[in-house]
Amino acid sequence: MTEKMSEYPAATAHGAARAIALTERRRAEVTPTSIVTYLSRGRLLIVGAEEVAVPIAMGLPESLHCVVLAPPGDAKPAVSEDGAIQIARFGSPQISGSFGQFDVSVEVGGEFRSLVSLLPRAGDCFDLVLDLGVPALLAHEVLPVGYYAPGADAEALDAALAELPEMRGEFEKPKFFAYDAEICAHGGSGISGCTRCIDACPTLAITSLGNTVEVNPNLCQGGGSCVTACPSGAMRYAYPSVSDLLGYVRTLIRAYRDAGGENPCIVFHDEASEAAVSGCLRNGGCENLLPVGLEEIGSVGMDTWLACLAYGAGSVVLAVDAGTPKRVQRELSAQEGFVRPILEALGLQQDCLLLVPADASGLAVLESGLPVSPLSRPATFAAPDEKRTVIRLAVDHLFAQASPQRKQAKLPAGAPFGDIRVDRDACTLCMGCVDICPVNALRDGAGLPQLNFAEASCVQCGLCEKACPEDAIQKAPRYLFDSEARNKPRTLNEEQPFCCITCGKPFATRSMLDVMQKKLEGHWMFQTDESRRRLQMCENCRVKDMFSGEAGNA
Repeated sequence: MTEKMSEYPAATAHGAARAIALTERRRAEVTPTSIVTYLSRGRLLIVGAEEVAVPIAMGLPESLHCVVLAPPGDAKPAVSEDGAIQIARFGSPQISGSFGQFDVSVEVGGEFRSLVSLLPRAGDCFDLVLDLGVPALLAHEVLPVGYYAPGADAEALDAALAELPEMRGEFEKPKFFAYDAEICAHGGSGISGCTRCIDACPTLAITSLGNTVEVNPNLCQGGGSCVTACPSGAMRYAYPSVSDLLGYVRTLIRAYRDAGGENPCIVFHDEASEAAVSGCLRNGGCENLLPVGLEEIGSVGMDTWLACLAYGAGSVVLAVDAGTPKRVQRELSAQEGFVRPILEALGLQQDCLLLVPADASGLAVLESGLPVSPLSRPATFAAPDEKRTVIRLAVDHLFAQASPQRKQAKLPAGAPFGDIRVDRDACTLCMGCVDICPVNALRDGAGLPQLNFAEASCVQCGLCEKACPEDAIQKAPRYLFDSEARNKPRTLNEEQPFCCITCGKPFATRSMLDVMQKKLEGHWMFQTDESRRRLQMCENCRVKDMFSGEAGNA
């Protein structure tokens, strides 16, 4: 979050206020996170045609232990050496892993074997890969660290060859994410639910484990789109945390206002868009723009945007570089689609939130005059590291000063807030939806045949919808502004309990019993009046009745 940009013009009081605010907040406090360590011993695999790959290998320093993997050639041995360079000739290579631990399999005799097992001096894995193929073996949008795929780009190849000798030794990076499996809506009871983090990750670092997901910290490069996409807050950005980032933004806006600045606009950028944003801000006429640097532009979503507006920003701008991975761009666009109906319902101007290309034409909109915050009283809340709480705090603050006040905002499909609608005629109160709900939004009646719902907790993951055997549940995405109605559990369906015909104990509902009787009416075990009568008994009385019947028959 530390701003690395040069000083900007301060021709007006706004510019002077910005300079003071940026100076005072030059060093933002960031809570430490755990460290991910890579170890590279310089074992390099070069994949490509032998006549190209071998000269490249021979031109690299001896500190890199090179193996060339080439297609099998006529009358050539599978493994040979050219000086210190091992040459392996196998087909259908497959690569997985990450920097310091790349695994390579090749086809031998119709089955796949580890390449290192076929080479006398390869070690247990490869640390680095230079893939000269077109297309590359890995098609990730963002390639793993240590994997170079220059394709036909000569400049990219030269850059890779210059960097490879430096990629030996021990390297560290922050662990960018934190994951809470307890509130993950990915799945339950063998039913697939939310996959948004998997779909949004450009490094393919996230995989399904059935009910939960797993993030490979070595593949993760801190893009943050998984955090932005996560509806429940199970996936959190850890470096910097939401609390640290919004604490910085809150203080930045306050320092700007205290120094006499008006109508602050927060401009988020990452390293890729920094130069373009810096150039725009140096042109003058944009002295109310407050730049905030991020590790990656995809790491901020609707919680951050809404909090900035609640803190008194008239607008929030994201400068998105053309090189931003497509998966990240899609997720940012989806988040924008979720937020816009909320902003409209709050009476805020559409351009108070802008996602613009990080180029001269895209950033030109910043010079045309952006909305002034309508808030008479900016928020002062300290943002917790909990996504949904931040959103609620921000929206509640904006709603309190909105005019006119609407009851709700209808949201598009996929939005992480909403209602659950139940077909009471179809629902039997089996409570399968309650059992599978990952966030306790659906609850039973604590001994009563009731289905209760707390809208504030619902993440619209769809697990309840998929788990319902009667197809009685339907999602209804929306944002309910009434905080009391949003948080207070309400009853979606209820029945009078059906009591055991023998002991009087309540054990089911009439609808559930009717469904059970209908499904079993053709079963050979329930063809007598006596057997059908037992369905109306509780478990204990049913067993007793069966044994008493057997004793009488004896």
